[in-house]
Amino acid sequence: MSTQPSVASKVEGQTIPALLRRNATEYGELPALTSLDDETRPTLTWAELRHEIALTARGLAGLGLGRGDRMLIMAPSTPDHLVVDLAAAHLAAISCTAYATLSPDQIHYVARHSAARVVVLQGTDELKRWAPALDALPALRHVVLIDAEAMPPADDRFVSLAELRRRGAEAHEAEPDVFELFWSGIRPDDPLAMIYTSGTTGEPKGVVLSHRNVIHEAYAVQELHQSPMHMSNIAYLPLAHIAEREISIYMPIVYAGHVHTLADPTTVAAALARVHPQGFFGVPRVWEKMVAALKNMLAAAPEDRRNALLEASELRQRGYRLRNAGEAVPDELTAKIEEADAKLLAPVRQLLGLDRLCFCSGGAAPLPLEVLYFMAGLGVEIREVWGLSETSGAVTTNHERAFRAGTVGQIVADTEVKVAEDGELLVRGPLVFLGYLREDGSIEAATDADGWFATGDIGSIDEDGFVTITDRKKELIITSGGKNIAPTRIEGLLNEHPLVGQAVAIGNNRPYVTALIVLDEEILPGWAATRGIDTADPAALANHPEVRAEIDRAVAAANSRLARVEQVKRYHLLTRPWTPESGEITPTLKLKRRIINARYATDIEALYTPS
Repeated sequence: MSTQPSVASKVEGQTIPALLRRNATEYGELPALTSLDDETRPTLTWAELRHEIALTARGLAGLGLGRGDRMLIMAPSTPDHLVVDLAAAHLAAISCTAYATLSPDQIHYVARHSAARVVVLQGTDELKRWAPALDALPALRHVVLIDAEAMPPADDRFVSLAELRRRGAEAHEAEPDVFELFWSGIRPDDPLAMIYTSGTTGEPKGVVLSHRNVIHEAYAVQELHQSPMHMSNIAYLPLAHIAEREISIYMPIVYAGHVHTLADPTTVAAALARVHPQGFFGVPRVWEKMVAALKNMLAAAPEDRRNALLEASELRQRGYRLRNAGEAVPDELTAKIEEADAKLLAPVRQLLGLDRLCFCSGGAAPLPLEVLYFMAGLGVEIREVWGLSETSGAVTTNHERAFRAGTVGQIVADTEVKVAEDGELLVRGPLVFLGYLREDGSIEAATDADGWFATGDIGSIDEDGFVTITDRKKELIITSGGKNIAPTRIEGLLNEHPLVGQAVAIGNNRPYVTALIVLDEEILPGWAATRGIDTADPAALANHPEVRAEIDRAVAAANSRLARVEQVKRYHLLTRPWTPESGEITPTLKLKRRIINARYATDIEALYTPS
């Protein structure tokens, strides 16, 4: 059971439309939404944002969208995306963002399964990908195109967002009170939005969340981190991801924050330097790339400057490790940290745009400890969290007053977590979703008779309430000798080495563990250049003796921290990165083990063939 103070009284009676009205009334002149992609587009205040939502809601209502209907969106993170999503919420419709990386077959599945009446697409690229499915969706009535230039000729199913808004403005001007009537009957336990799971072990499932779910999550996280009102952040990850949807749509509504949208996630480093946000969430790959870039910058710095920064970083890491162990930091060390930080590290944080952070977190997969410690040495302490789409986001989180590196923190307010006999973590409480969408539009509950939801994650809870995740229940390796092995622990240790971009442990029904290791395409060329290796060709580097020797050392280092049965006996190097587009990982960067095993079957077999 959580030991955190209850936030239930704050949540009771609240809905997303009610909170938006509060923001427009009490914080109407404060900034709410800024586009980082279009400098000509003015920032919307909370009053202006709600007005835009009202016009769009009236336009969607004119298309027939109403209570319980589903609406799919495929578009990057832009103000238009957030406005149309929240407009559907005011109609008691269920909005769902689809990952831009879905294949045509996956698009057809999600669109058919959801029985979406309205689909919102960004423009030409999205329309091309959806075209094969549009004529085979009997429930679909209209397609809204954000980019008016993508409109196809002579097809009355299509309407541009601008035209939709124009129609909505006419309706709203004629009957302004109707908008308030649309949402006044919405209750906290009504469906609000849906997220499709990434489908690592089968067909995606539609996770239906309520207003209570997402609002409770926002209050619980805000309370635990003592986050300020009106906090700023950057929305750059896909809004199909539960973390981004919670952090960039629902949490800012709860604390009347300021969201900066960024359509291209690869430009987030530059965006950080522009915005200097107070809140920032990154999946492990985002943090790993940041650390890699910082290490390259450090390597290129003059020797005296580099040594001074490394010494300052070591001081901060010493303090972090003491606090991580629950020990006090001696006054003498505190003074040295403060002096070194002010002189050397604070300017670096300011340059990177990380100087105003008060809420900094990571999740979706384990973060290598090396990354945690490196960033802590810079003065950026990443608080790891754990949760699922089915739990509205974070169930547990580390925070400034209680953190433990390598764990996912303590349980948030009003929530229970327990360990089943087989090690699976079960969750109960107001964060647990309404259920999975059935094809007939009904919702199938996914809890047992006592309200417990089985997460599929294997883990433990220590005496201080810190939760540690060891693996996914369906991903455990069972060797031919009958040993149960957690592959993510092995993979996490391998990923700590900077040359390892991605890794997957192999060994199910095999006599021993092996690994496929993908070299980091960003770090590898710089690493090679500093050692006088005169080629940047990834294939050539993969076979270079110095690279092979370095990966041998990485595997040996990982093996030194593993039980004998867990140790990697052989490995195969790959040079092409795994991406959602290439199919080996999901849009949330989780490994698709079944696909990897099939795609690299020949390489895997070679690892078990005597040489």
